[in-house]
Amino acid sequence: MKAKTIDEVIEALDLIIEDAKKTNNPKGYFAALYRKVTKRVKKGIAAGEFEDGERMERLDVLFANRYLNAYDNYFEGQTTTKSWTVAFDHTKQYWPIVLQHLLWGMNAHINLDLGIAAAAVAPGDSIHSLKKDFDRINALLASLVGEVEQELSEIWPTLKYILTLSQKIDDFLVNFSMKAARDGAWRFALKLAAASEEERWKLIKDRDETIKEIANCVDPPGFIPRLVFALIRLGEKRDIAKVIEILE
Repeated sequence: MKAKTIDEVIEALDLIIEDAKKTNNPKGYFAALYRKVTKRVKKGIAAGEFEDGERMERLDVLFANRYLNAYDNYFEGQTTTKSWTVAFDHTKQYWPIVLQHLLWGMNAHINLDLGIAAAAVAPGDSIHSLKKDFDRINALLASLVGEVEQELSEIWPTLKYILTLSQKIDDFLVNFSMKAARDGAWRFALKLAAASEEERWKLIKDRDETIKEIANCVDPPGFIPRLVFALIRLGEKRDIAKVIEILE
């Protein structure tokens, strides 16, 4: 594993963020958001918000290493999961907007990695004892939605008017990245925890293929959707390093 403690996770994320700022690369968007989440989990563990703080740190570290290892493998030219490959491929392109980059990262990490990490830290029947803390993580992350919206409004000022008029972005973030994704992650964790080693590899492979297809939905085809995203992109702040700082 790349990191062995939650502090080492934060240090690893710091390195990714600093490199992204120096190279003006959007790969730092998800890392900046993820560091914020990790610090919040660390604070929650210290405050005794979880039933088993030691187990929660192990889950957090296992979970984070899925991302850190995928990052290293991809940018060193090695094979990684299809879900992360889609997310990282888009960091080389100009037109994706900040929200798309965040969703590609959350899609791979929550829909694929979270279930794998949960089953690893609580294999077999012990997976059921993790449910309350798993739900606490969900509540913690959902509490950050408003903060993310505010940051996106700083990146694309027009968004604050859209939020005022429609409030649709809130529903979109919650439905895509919070409730639906983590409900699916829990069901996936239950399957993995009960599976044999041979079955587990097949379940992960099949799940990765499914999550890759979900990732493709974040970049909708057709002239109108692409025009809308292009207009948003042109209205966003151009300085990637500055955007990363806002997300931090």
